Amino acid sequence: MADALISRSFAPVRKRPAPRRLGWLFAYDWDRDALERLDRAGRARFDTAGFDLFSFPSNGALVRFDLERFAARQAERGRRLRWRGVLSHPAQFGALAASLIAERLGLPGTSPESILAAQHKLHARRVLERVAPEANVAFAPLEARYGGPIPEGLAYPTFVKPVKAAFSVLAREVADRDALHAHTRFGRRELWVIRRLVEPFDRVCRARLPEAGTAHRMLLESPVPPRFGQYNLDGWVHDGTVHALGVVDAVMYPGTQAFMRWEVPSRLPADAQSRALDLARRFLGAIGFRHGCFNLEFFHDDASGALTFIECNPRLASQFGDLYRRVRGVDAHAMGVALSLVEDPRTVPRTEPTAGAAASLVYRSFHGRPGRPAPTPAQRAAFAAAMPDGLLLSFPKRGHALARDHKWTGSHRYGIVHLGAADRDALRERTEAASALLGWPAPYLDDRGDRDAHEVPRAAGRPRTPAAAARPATPIGKMGPKQKPTKPLTQPPYTATFA
Repeated sequence: MADALISRSFAPVRKRPAPRRLGWLFAYDWDRDALERLDRAGRARFDTAGFDLFSFPSNGALVRFDLERFAARQAERGRRLRWRGVLSHPAQFGALAASLIAERLGLPGTSPESILAAQHKLHARRVLERVAPEANVAFAPLEARYGGPIPEGLAYPTFVKPVKAAFSVLAREVADRDALHAHTRFGRRELWVIRRLVEPFDRVCRARLPEAGTAHRMLLESPVPPRFGQYNLDGWVHDGTVHALGVVDAVMYPGTQAFMRWEVPSRLPADAQSRALDLARRFLGAIGFRHGCFNLEFFHDDASGALTFIECNPRLASQFGDLYRRVRGVDAHAMGVALSLVEDPRTVPRTEPTAGAAASLVYRSFHGRPGRPAPTPAQRAAFAAAMPDGLLLSFPKRGHALARDHKWTGSHRYGIVHLGAADRDALRERTEAASALLGWPAPYLDDRGDRDAHEVPRAAGRPRTPAAAARPATPIGKMGPKQKPTKPLTQPPYTATFA
């Protein structure tokens, strides 16, 4: 008996394993919410770094930001803290920074070259022309410096956008040479911001993917008819296979290219979803994207079934993660963490869905107006009480920042709300009730036709919409898909599957 007591007394105590540490860069808004939730659940311990590009004074870090220096510092930090992985989802700097850090530390991730190839919009079009020309549009670089004279001989209308940008910044259809000239005139402040947004990417691109050419320029694309729907395919690449997480439908403010809602579940036919996954497989294989989350933006023509590629973002679309959790019980952010640890994202436990339909609702102002006032503390409290599952974000701006919003995107996004409900009809009812509590007009203009409540321009340019079926047989002006060949990219034998 005594021996047994002694044996038990001196039995080794098993220590709980220390949580795995990961670096999570530029984690704000949806990413911040997900990080805190996963941290509370004990999924891992996260070390954060980076700044909020849309919030002052945090975005003051842009003044002296150097992407390679940032990556070197964080790699040293990760080595010291023994990071097991690194991840980041914001498009501007995060995905490339995470890739550079993972490379330095020998951690899981895709190559910086594949991130550059996806985010350099001109280079991406050239790659697409080799592997999926049926989904491409006519395109060419605008041969002009920022603010320089517009070349003669272009045909109009044309769609113009920066070679490197995010959030549809400066992306617009222009009707003639005068409109293109006006769109590409920038003041001193604007040029300062543009150069500091683009130069960190361009510096890495010059060293790692020089065949892409400079990102300090604009891209012209052939416009496509305005009658087709816009969609997002979210997924991931792991162990040689491209997987689909799901599809999110985009709904625009009528007569504009400004997003009004993103909705789940999708109305896109299953066959079109499968073909979109195959398009992603071909493009991602061509650029050598071997490990990580992706978001493919594309158009679909209901009449012909044609798909038209917009762009493929080499990172998780954080804004949609909450929608998938509500409707499908799938945690996209937790799956991203699993990928960073070289775990199969399909092993991440699912939760019970809480809604049959969910939406990311975007509140905007037009005509240079500042938008509706930010919610007061009393309004926020009322919203939280009535919509306990709701997510509310407010982005008030004024002065130069407000004017830049309107010029660069054609509107000002002053708020976002996420809600779920039993079905689409119930979701609209909840949206209208929540909007009334906030004093904001409900973003269902496509159904109601109430333009004045949203201050939507009545003569706005058409939204950019797809149609490979309507793609012109000849180049538009000096544009055309046939560009100078670039260095061949490896194309691994990827397969594709739905989660």
